[in-house]
Amino acid sequence: MSPVCRRAVLRARYGFLAALMAMSVPAAAPRAQSPSPATTFVIDAERRLADAEEFSSRAAWVQATNITPDTDWMVARADAEKAALAVRFAAEARRIDRSSLDPTTRRKLELLSRLLDMPPPSRAGAAVELAQVSNRLASAYATGSFRHAGKTYSLKDAEEALASARDPAETQAIWEGWRSVAEPMRGDYARMVALANEGARELGFADVGAMWRSEYDQPPEAFAADVDRMWGQLQPLYGDLHCYVRSRLNARYGSSIQPSTGPIRADLVGNMWGQNWSTIYDIVGIKTSTPDFDLGQALHAQGYDAERMIRSAEGFYVSLGLQPLPQSFWERSQFTRPDGRSVDCNASAWSIDNRGDVRLKTCFTVTANEWVTAHHELGHTYYQLAYKDQPFLFQAGASGGLDEGMGDFIALSTVTPADLRQVGLLPDGQSDGDEIAGLLRVALGKLPLLAYAVSVDEWRWGVFAGRISPADYNTAWWGIVEKRQGLRPPRPRPPEANDALAKYHLPNNVPYISYFMAQVYQFQLQRAACRMAGVEGPLNQCTIRGSKVVGRRLEAMLSSGRSQPLPVTLASFTGESQADASAIADYFAPLEVWLREQNRGANCGWSGPDAGW
Repeated sequence: MSPVCRRAVLRARYGFLAALMAMSVPAAAPRAQSPSPATTFVIDAERRLADAEEFSSRAAWVQATNITPDTDWMVARADAEKAALAVRFAAEARRIDRSSLDPTTRRKLELLSRLLDMPPPSRAGAAVELAQVSNRLASAYATGSFRHAGKTYSLKDAEEALASARDPAETQAIWEGWRSVAEPMRGDYARMVALANEGARELGFADVGAMWRSEYDQPPEAFAADVDRMWGQLQPLYGDLHCYVRSRLNARYGSSIQPSTGPIRADLVGNMWGQNWSTIYDIVGIKTSTPDFDLGQALHAQGYDAERMIRSAEGFYVSLGLQPLPQSFWERSQFTRPDGRSVDCNASAWSIDNRGDVRLKTCFTVTANEWVTAHHELGHTYYQLAYKDQPFLFQAGASGGLDEGMGDFIALSTVTPADLRQVGLLPDGQSDGDEIAGLLRVALGKLPLLAYAVSVDEWRWGVFAGRISPADYNTAWWGIVEKRQGLRPPRPRPPEANDALAKYHLPNNVPYISYFMAQVYQFQLQRAACRMAGVEGPLNQCTIRGSKVVGRRLEAMLSSGRSQPLPVTLASFTGESQADASAIADYFAPLEVWLREQNRGANCGWSGPDAGW
């Protein structure tokens, strides 16, 4: 969820990167020369912003781990003050002529101009209003609940119930119940968009969506086209999975509940947003003679709790040569839901002071999914620690996508049979299950997220650009979801509903395309790392545990933070300067062959008999 990772270019190994490197490595500074006004401005901005960021982070931590009206007020005040400062510096940065500046100062000025995800206008009172509206949305989501069958459901309760429910009437009630939480958010969300767009235009961007897309070190339009290119690489594989899952749901529920053609009913896939279908493996899984390995069951059998899962995740990073986490991490983090107070349970990694006070905020239970989440979140944490010595403006991931993808890449190793044997969760001699069955499990968890991530930000970019009005929020949302995900609601949704905002990242303004990019990067990083470590065999069986070669290259990449263009950072580890989704196809190649055989003769589209997907 949270932004976090960074660094390094191995110039000698990749000579073809010299031109790209020149974009980020300044020439030697002249001797004893006074700093330019632009440099002085940047130094002052970094100092003051670092102070404001630390204060805001501490306030936000208190609020996230103890949600009350007082802590809501406190974080709104801190965020408003930080935002006002950031907007002021961003506006000044836009006015500075950069033509004669050194590359480092130029890059810092560019980063200053897009420091905030939701920039308030500079006019009096706008920063306070935007912070208040944003905080109301965040708190409404964090404290949201609904009643069903005499019980009050939090989001965590609803997610768990939906994952296990197999009665379509029950799944519909839970699915619709959580969406009722988002209905009152429409007015605040529309107001927040209007304010932030006004601020983005003052900074020289067409709208907030264009500002977010500029993070990827290319023009916003070029990045959007890049996403379409990568989705084109992935769409056939997702379509094959969709076709297979739909046929299994049809066999389970019948055509009156799930037709054999067209979209899948969204409440039947076991996830509140249709972004992970792994919890319905009992319906869509492969029946084989080989016993299936249950990671969640193994964790429980060996007495794992939340902290032990996180310590095991730390052990993987340490095996690569990275340092153990500081003691303060273990003393100050929230690993489980505390009794007696409202907290934000969305798993996130925090850097409180940008100097090493790193923390994790979770409400973990012991499951296979949260085993993966533990490794993912520590990816953020190790990224934070790697770039902590960079100047303030470079203390961030090279992009949100690479930041998210780093931990996901590590997690790929930690669910392989070879790695599970190394940590003792899969005993020697015990079957690791059927290869296709294992790949299907992974695909159910990962491929739907790709379609969901594109859906979320296609909708949000349309809202920011004014192509989708508040009156059309829900109609436009379901049009995009059907087109991209091939899902439909259990029954027609009222136009006044606000279903897109039933996901944390929308009321909290976390760009979601970073999760799409994270999926692309994680497999691209994994393919490069397995080659680097000299691991032979299928990509889906590779673990890099214990590879110090990979660890050195990884730490070098992470420690660069945001100090250089994204293509340089990516190429420093992978040797490839462009994001490439073909590694996903490499990973799932055996499964894709199997799915096409299962789907032989089926109409695998969902937009009409000949429309494909």
